[in-house]
Amino acid sequence: MNLQQFLRILLARYWVVVLTLLGTVSVTVAVSLLLPAQYKAAAAVVVDVKSPDPIGGMVLPALAMPGYMATQVDIINSDRVARKVVRSLRLDQNAKVIEDWKKETEGKGTIDAWLAELLQKKLDVKPSRESNVIAIGFKAADPVFAAAIANAFAQAYIDTNIELKVEPARQYAGWFESRSRELRDSLDKAQKRLSDYQLEHGIIATDERLDSEIQKHAELQAQLVVTQTQNADATSKRASAGGDTLPEVMQSGVVQQLKSDVARAEAKLDDLSGRLGKNHPQYQGAVSELATLKKKLAEETARVSSSINTAGRISKGKETEIRANIETVKKRILDLKKGHGEAKLLQQEVETAQRAYDAVVQRANQSALESQSQQTNISILSPAIEPTEPASPKILLNTLLAVFLGTLLGVGAALAMELADRRIRSRQDIEQALGLPVLAELRTK
Repeated sequence: MNLQQFLRILLARYWVVVLTLLGTVSVTVAVSLLLPAQYKAAAAVVVDVKSPDPIGGMVLPALAMPGYMATQVDIINSDRVARKVVRSLRLDQNAKVIEDWKKETEGKGTIDAWLAELLQKKLDVKPSRESNVIAIGFKAADPVFAAAIANAFAQAYIDTNIELKVEPARQYAGWFESRSRELRDSLDKAQKRLSDYQLEHGIIATDERLDSEIQKHAELQAQLVVTQTQNADATSKRASAGGDTLPEVMQSGVVQQLKSDVARAEAKLDDLSGRLGKNHPQYQGAVSELATLKKKLAEETARVSSSINTAGRISKGKETEIRANIETVKKRILDLKKGHGEAKLLQQEVETAQRAYDAVVQRANQSALESQSQQTNISILSPAIEPTEPASPKILLNTLLAVFLGTLLGVGAALAMELADRRIRSRQDIEQALGLPVLAELRTK
């Protein structure tokens, strides 16, 4: 079929195109007018990735990684934030809401989970491509309600971010507090042994300079303090943190890159699911790729977590080895020195216990301070305001789309009718139908 034949068909069946176009536009306009108006309100939050931590005084590497902003978007879309919005606005205490929940779910589950799911369906979170600003939009039939929910999500996101920061610190603080009490007991015992020995042997001062063996002993004691601190740090991480929340995991470039790849693969899968069927090879390939990335992410997370356990075992073995070396050096010192030498060793044990205690107390104080922190690197850039114009339905846009779609449908309908009832409309149709050339053509005036 050439262009001339195509135009002749459309000219002959123009009424099909016109009727289809009018019908499509009429239905679209009617539906757009009947649909309830939806208002969209949006609050903007800014994530500061450059300012140092107010307690630690340093910038966390995770803040500058590509997956950080994607993680923040996932937090906003999480059930935890949605349920916090439900509780903050007391939506679960509304009588009509309770009635709707019972009617729809027959009382199964919890109302806050049901409400959180409904809110998440109308939530639209979009990070900026060129900045660290995240737009939190919410669509509802009531403009006041839409603005209130958008602002509530922004505040709940900030509160949740603080909670995610202080909860691990509270666990660390509790463990360090327990460890500090143990080290304090060890320090008291060491001081008592020194005092008893000094009283028993009448030693008033222990300021005699020791030989190289004493210096080596001091070095080993310093190594023991470092090893104890490392062992305590590794033990606290194994005891009070999961694999995903370990600092080493969050700071791993490979983990963050895999998370970014997973997010892109999921976006690709969502795009393919809208355009292709689930049995399409491209869709199946995207599913396989996503599964492979998730498996790699889990393996990398497990590997980083396992490295902490390995470091703890190495630290424990090193501590045992250092203690053995200390005992060996101590025996040589005891063989060389009596009296003041023994007192000096006891004094060093006191100093070692004091340093270990001070190191753990310092970490405990820092963790306790972090657990009480209410500071965050997220601020509300602009709160949501009540929209004055509905976001949907957009009648003009829908009408233009209906004109385009109606024209395509009309042309398609005309061609379908022509194929079902083929007519001779030109000499080309005769030549194609009979396979013979036309010798003459009669025209009437």
